[in-house]
Amino acid sequence: MLTTERKALILQRLRQDGRLIAKAFSQQLGVSEDTIRRDLRELAGEGLLQRVHGGALPASPAVADFTERAQARTSAKAALGSAAAGLIRPGQIIFLDGGTTNVQLARQLPRDLKVTVITHSPSIAVELARHPLAEVEMIGGRLFKHSIVAVGSASAEAISRIRVDAYFMGVTGLHPETGATTGDGEEAAIKRLIARQSAETIVLATSEKLGAASAYSIVPLAEITTLVTAAGLDSALLRPFRSPNLEIVQL
Repeated sequence: MLTTERKALILQRLRQDGRLIAKAFSQQLGVSEDTIRRDLRELAGEGLLQRVHGGALPASPAVADFTERAQARTSAKAALGSAAAGLIRPGQIIFLDGGTTNVQLARQLPRDLKVTVITHSPSIAVELARHPLAEVEMIGGRLFKHSIVAVGSASAEAISRIRVDAYFMGVTGLHPETGATTGDGEEAAIKRLIARQSAETIVLATSEKLGAASAYSIVPLAEITTLVTAAGLDSALLRPFRSPNLEIVQL
């Protein structure tokens, strides 16, 4: 079998099953496990999958820059933002992560909602500058341009001093095995710290992020309180996420 044929089969298996075990797949094809591992390395280098111990998971598609992501799937993100805004209660202190979906959430906050929003995202702060009742507190630090958020030691120190009612976390992938993931290690560390400082962690995820994984782990699925995602998804896609400890909100 040609290398291109094997790689096509690998990607097909990931689309069908949501994961691939290198040893079992090599036995099915009658090739060495080393051959499959080499194929996985090359496909991972092209950004087509995410390697994990023993095999691979689908790669997250959320790798474009902020401007491109902001122009993609705007109606779906607006729907998620509206659903998430409905979870916020008057008087709460919330932390809004960066990302294009959370920008939509900021836009969807009711104008009569009195709330305190802490954010390390200039994009979120600018959106809420026009909100009449939202108090906005900014976390500073070094700007991570991919997500337009502050990261680094200054951010971490400021975040460690706060407590919030709910954290609306942005992710690039959400998988039952790897939990919430993102593409940058420093950003993942900041997200993990915010989650520790929050009574609830709420993830907004469009359909292409479900079952996908990126390189850096944020928190396991068990530490996420609520998943906000689109209505009408294939039940097989959501089945691995269903548990008594995770509320799934669909709009």
